[in-house]
Amino acid sequence: MTNRPILAAFLSIGGTSLSDAEKRLFAQYNPLGITLFNRNLANAEQVKTLVAEIKELVRGDETLIALDSEGGRVNRLKAAGFPDYAFQQTLAETSNPEATVKMHAALISRDMQVVGADMNFAPVLDVAHQGMTAALEGRVFSSDAQTVARLGNEMMKAYISAGICPCMKHLPGHGRAMTDPHLGLPVINEPLELLEPDFEPFQACRDCPAGMTAHILINAVDPKHPVTQSEKGIQELIRGRIGFDGFLISDAIDMKALHGNVVEKALGCWQAGCDAVCYCMADVNEMEALCANGQYLSDKSLARLARILETIRHKKTNMLDFNEKDYYTALQQVRQISVAYDATETLHQMQKGEK
Repeated sequence: MTNRPILAAFLSIGGTSLSDAEKRLFAQYNPLGITLFNRNLANAEQVKTLVAEIKELVRGDETLIALDSEGGRVNRLKAAGFPDYAFQQTLAETSNPEATVKMHAALISRDMQVVGADMNFAPVLDVAHQGMTAALEGRVFSSDAQTVARLGNEMMKAYISAGICPCMKHLPGHGRAMTDPHLGLPVINEPLELLEPDFEPFQACRDCPAGMTAHILINAVDPKHPVTQSEKGIQELIRGRIGFDGFLISDAIDMKALHGNVVEKALGCWQAGCDAVCYCMADVNEMEALCANGQYLSDKSLARLARILETIRHKKTNMLDFNEKDYYTALQQVRQISVAYDATETLHQMQKGEK
């Protein structure tokens, strides 16, 4: 691993190629990684070129290139012409969900490797509850915690086997939220004992190399701060009760659930114990401020990052030890979910209009 300090942040870019300002910023501040969104993806060759340029500017193959490629409506590579894949809920409803989940992860891993991406912000391990926000509709496996834990574990292991780093989300469990955190702060009022089933999938997958926080306020843990910015929430709940000691990434700090400017939001996350923050809006001025006031990975965070790097060094060149048609045949036997709402893209369009 490079000896140069690593900015504890996933940054983002505005288009399908790097601007001069982005090139300077990335070269100067050495960010942990870059997250790609629909606006960055035109076709496979363009994405490969973009990823190669980013890696050359920063730390080579140690620069993490992340995507939200869950399947269903959250399937970023579809914008670059790659295949469509199922919602996690659909996978769980197939006749052999364990096998379907493994095929799903292998197919997405193959696509990610084509373009040089390393990390997938998946699986979603939230447990579904009545009244759950539309932002999660279809993206969760089940309302049964044991099912979520079992299938999430299978998906996590399949990504690791392929050399793609999974990042489970949203710790410590987002399924009871009735407010979309892209638009406001969800508040959870139930006692911790009642929340135990929500923690169970994360406990079962606590060996995942990376995890992403939920922007939720749990009154029983910290009535003042969302978990992402709560030292008590991270240390006592995520690190303690759940037992996760992997690399912890904030959900997007652009979301309206967090208050303040981009620097204030990031500092709140770092000070609470997040190893890194995720910034998605690609505003160069905001990124400049974030970088200039940014924190760098601590020794403990670097040790956690080492496991991610070890995972992605072991790329599996031939992941499809099955007939690809079997995946789509399995999906044809269950009802298909049609949900158009993509919270991340909605937020991006909304904030674009505000500028």
